[in-house]
Amino acid sequence: MSLAVRFDEYGEIDVLQVRQVARPEPGRGEVLVRVRAAGINPGENAIRIGALHDLWPATFPSGEGSDLAGVVEEVGPDVPTWSVGDEVIGWVDTRASQAELVVVPAEHLVRRDPGVPWEVGGALFVAGATAHATVHAVATGPGDTVVVAGAAGGVGSLAVQLARHAGATVIGLASEANHPWLAAHGVTPVSYGDGVADRIRAAAPGGVDAFIDTFGGGYVDLALELGVAKERVDTIIDFAGAARTGVKAEGMAASATAEVLGGLAKLVAAGDLEVPIAETFPLTEVRAAYRELMRRHTRGKIVLLP
Repeated sequence: MSLAVRFDEYGEIDVLQVRQVARPEPGRGEVLVRVRAAGINPGENAIRIGALHDLWPATFPSGEGSDLAGVVEEVGPDVPTWSVGDEVIGWVDTRASQAELVVVPAEHLVRRDPGVPWEVGGALFVAGATAHATVHAVATGPGDTVVVAGAAGGVGSLAVQLARHAGATVIGLASEANHPWLAAHGVTPVSYGDGVADRIRAAAPGGVDAFIDTFGGGYVDLALELGVAKERVDTIIDFAGAARTGVKAEGMAASATAEVLGGLAKLVAAGDLEVPIAETFPLTEVRAAYRELMRRHTRGKIVLLP
């Protein structure tokens, strides 16, 4: 037996429970991982309340979570790439990573470098792949000026750094409390709220070339007001705004590969990409972790430590 997060019906955070479940068994091409860290993401909250039922209906009882880092506990048949005791970073598509033990397809794993802390590895895949995809969606490159809304959040904090690595000048929209962190990473911080368009214009007198929206709430319209071409605006949250205006709504799908994950992990290990960890919680405090997530004011990622 082992512990895992479960919920039996759609609902708010109080439907989440931590239960004893049967020990998972890896099948062909799979490994069993003992989880050391598992990130939580806004999409998991949306799934739990039923907002994404038409796309990804839940089968109850349902688990939670995609991101994970841990140690290989058991290897299924036809897995030549991994051995018991290997330290790995990866993901599952089965809503199951928020648990002590989880079965993972072998091809969804990369080796953990000792330079990647457990909590960082466990929070890397969803936010990292999404940030990677958004930077590529708006064709970020040298000489560009890129605005990132929600620049200190789980995805935004990585997107600003990846855009900088791509050679762009980056303006990050965030609360003043996060301005020092952004500035330390080579990002020009700008406060959101009334007058933000004027503040962006002042920070980018040559104009804005691309806009990444990780927060929602009208930033699609702001991007167009600033004169950004539709094909260089990407939102990962305002799907209605994207449908109405014709801007992009490309999320992590294009970058959801082990190759991308491995590349991000190498950047972390080399000290070239920081994954801010806002707070960690034991698995048994999963409800508290999601409450903190839904405040939408944390810098970086919230992580469960089974």
